[in-house]
Formats: sequence, structure tokens, C-alpha cells
Amino acid sequence: MRSLILKAPGGLDRLAFVERDMPRPGAGELLVRIHASSLNFHDYVVAMGIKPVEDGRILMSDAGGKVVAVGDGVTEFAVGDSVVSVFYREWRAGGIATDIEANTIPGDSCDGYGSDYVAGPEAWFTRAPAGWSHEEAATLTCAGLTAWRGLVTEGKPKPGDTVLIQGTGGVSIFALQFAKAAGAAVIATSSSDEKLERLKALGADHVINYRQTPDWGMKVREVTGGRGVDHVVEIGGSGTLAQSIRACARGGHIALIGVLAGMGGDIPAYEIFLSQIRISGVLVGSRADQLEMIRALDVNGIRPAIDSTFAIDALADAYRHQASGKHFGKICVTL
Repeated sequence: MRSLILKAPGGLDRLAFVERDMPRPGAGELLVRIHASSLNFHDYVVAMGIKPVEDGRILMSDAGGKVVAVGDGVTEFAVGDSVVSVFYREWRAGGIATDIEANTIPGDSCDGYGSDYVAGPEAWFTRAPAGWSHEEAATLTCAGLTAWRGLVTEGKPKPGDTVLIQGTGGVSIFALQFAKAAGAAVIATSSSDEKLERLKALGADHVINYRQTPDWGMKVREVTGGRGVDHVVEIGGSGTLAQSIRACARGGHIALIGVLAGMGGDIPAYEIFLSQIRISGVLVGSRADQLEMIRALDVNGIRPAIDSTFAIDALADAYRHQASGKHFGKICVTL
């Protein structure tokens, strides 16, 4: 079988295919034919060498595939089942990951899913939503679960709430879809009027171009009649957090899931205090969170927004497309 590795120190010219023996499942393990993956910001910083990893690391943190063999003692899966990988291989359940659990990220601290076949414990996978393609399922591992845990598990939106999302990446679009399924109104920001129109088509109730309206936090308050939003899915970090705090209603919740616009900077602590805002740091989620999300997806009809699909042989082109910022939703990769 083929595996896609990254040679140190990283960079798109350091991607290489190697031939490996096909693994065999041991007791309690599955052998999964990997059919698809999807790209996250995390995958990009690994591939570019910004986040150094071991020389020869097999890439890709997300996977959708089919079970082709099972080892002795496997009870949750059967040959032919469609499955999706989990992001933290050792984080089974619980609200906060331990250091050990958080250091089991495929394609980073351990080999990922950029291989034709992967063998591993059945806890490395959950079943995929019924009727989903492998590409669709592969969008859930990181982006889908991050949105679910940040908004649904931590925020607990209810009908009538208002949710603020930022941009048009995979996490933000999943958050929009989960918010609408919960009966909430959605306000979305982007720098592209074209993308804002597409967000409206997906159900966004109000849209704001943050380049045309730099003080978009106050615009959110204006849109909500001065009240502010109940939930924010914050992807920017320090570069946008102050505006998100300004946009938040008294007693609101901010799920801090990314630092795309900065890792440091001043925080308006007084506004947090005065408005009694709760901020949750969100590291994707556990296997139990993923099982809960998939139960919901099986009944609410949500399907992921897929921007484009690349063959794994063209992975460098997929990363370049990701870096361009032109995508809307998830970029998928087929094996």
C-alpha cells in the first residue's frame, strides 16, 4: 500500500509517497480502507513545517473509510461498515482532555490517515452518519466536532438564541448549521460579499462584511437591538476576540476554537467582567462527543459544505488552494 509522508523540515516540496506493507488488525482492532480525508488549518501548519513533526510522519488527521477486516473481540463494528476517525485517539470521554489524551493527534504526534489502509483499535473510529459519502464523513473529525462541542456541548443553544460565526471555513459553516437546527438565529461575518450571500443561502439571518465594518462588534449589537448575541464561535483569537466580547450579550458564551488572527494581545477584561461573559477554550472533542454529534446528524438532515475535492497525489495543490483563502467550507482529499 502507499502512505504519504512528510520529510523534515516540512514544506510542500517535502511530501513523498512510500510503499508499506498492508497492516493486519490485532485483537480489538479494525483494518480500515481509507477513502477520503479533509484539510484543516492544523494540517496546513504541519505540512508547511510551522508545527514540526517527526521525520517521515504520515499526514492527515481526518479520515472516512470502510472496515475491511476485524480482529478478535471487536464488538462495535463489522466488515463493510462506513467509519470516520476520531481526532484524539485516546480521549474517549470527559469534558477536558488530559495532557496524554491531547497528545494523540493523527498526522502530528502520531501517524495519520494518509495511507490506503490503517489498522488500529476500534476506539479510533466511530460509525459514519447513515448515507454519507466517505468525503462527507471525513469533514467531521476535526471541523464538525469542533463546531459541535464549542456551540452545542459548551454553549447549549436553545430556540430563540442568537449565534455569531466568523468566516466561511468548515468549523464556522458547521456551527451555522448546528445553530439553525437548534432553532437559533445566526449572524455571520466575512470579508467577501459573495461568500456572505452563500452564507445567507445556508440560513444566516444577518451578514456583516468586516472589512467594510471594522467595528463589527457594535454592528452586531445594533442588529440585535442592543442586546448582543448569546453565543460566539470565535476562530480568530486575539485579533478578533475584543470585537466578539463587544458583540456578546450579558451572560453570553464565547467558544474560543482558533487563533487564526493572533495568539496574544490585550483582552478587555472589564467588559468580560461587566457582561458576565463565559469563555471556553475548545480542543475539538472526545469520542463520546463525536458519537453524540453523529446521532444528531442522523436525524436532522445536515450535510457538510464541500468546496472542492483533490486526489491525494495533488495534495500540494489542495494546500495551496487552502492557503489562498478562496474556499467555502471543506476541502476534501480522496485516496
